[in-house]
Amino acid sequence: MAIRLEKGQRINLKKDDGVRLEQFCVGCNWGAIETSGGFLGLKKKIIDIDLDLSCIMFNSAGVMCDHIYSPLYKVEFLSKYGMPPGKLDSNTGALHHTGDDLKGDVGGDDGADNEIITVDLTRVGPEINQIFFFLNNCGQEDFSQIPYASIRMFEGTPSKVVNVYAQYDVAANPIYKGKTALIMGELYRKNGEWKFNAVGDAFADAHLCLTIDRIRQSYVRH
Repeated sequence: MAIRLEKGQRINLKKDDGVRLEQFCVGCNWGAIETSGGFLGLKKKIIDIDLDLSCIMFNSAGVMCDHIYSPLYKVEFLSKYGMPPGKLDSNTGALHHTGDDLKGDVGGDDGADNEIITVDLTRVGPEINQIFFFLNNCGQEDFSQIPYASIRMFEGTPSKVVNVYAQYDVAANPIYKGKTALIMGELYRKNGEWKFNAVGDAFADAHLCLTIDRIRQSYVRH
């Protein structure tokens, strides 16, 4: 049974049989905005929605030492905020992003996540103590306007969901109205084991770099 994540909730990464969850996916699903117009409302207008699922990693000193976010961000823009170019794989290959979806589902929910980060905790470098997952909207719409926007953790692969472990239903939650950035949660090491903290904080950040700076300033453990 999937856990419906709530802000501030902490969960152990263990399955029902007690086995520790070490390989899983973090996926985001959403739809394009479809409106009707014209004579008798027969003409459809489709607004593409570009959400970006990203993650950043920190060592015990609170220094950002690795990252995954879209390579489509312009290097010139990122450099203004002291950010490195985007990439789809972490340094050790422990985390991998399936690629940027610029539109969202058209014609209804297809049941599959639009962007996924796969995680293998056994391959995460020993210097990494915290991993933050977050979501940004590259457009003007807030999360409440985006059809069935949600984020989930699940066992399986990008093409096959075996078991949904935990889920945020972003579009259904009124606290996300007016917000364009969401810090989903963090994986953190404690006594040699990985645990998960559901942060669930949303903001009206205009772009990814502002969210990264926010995480650095307010959420990193030192």
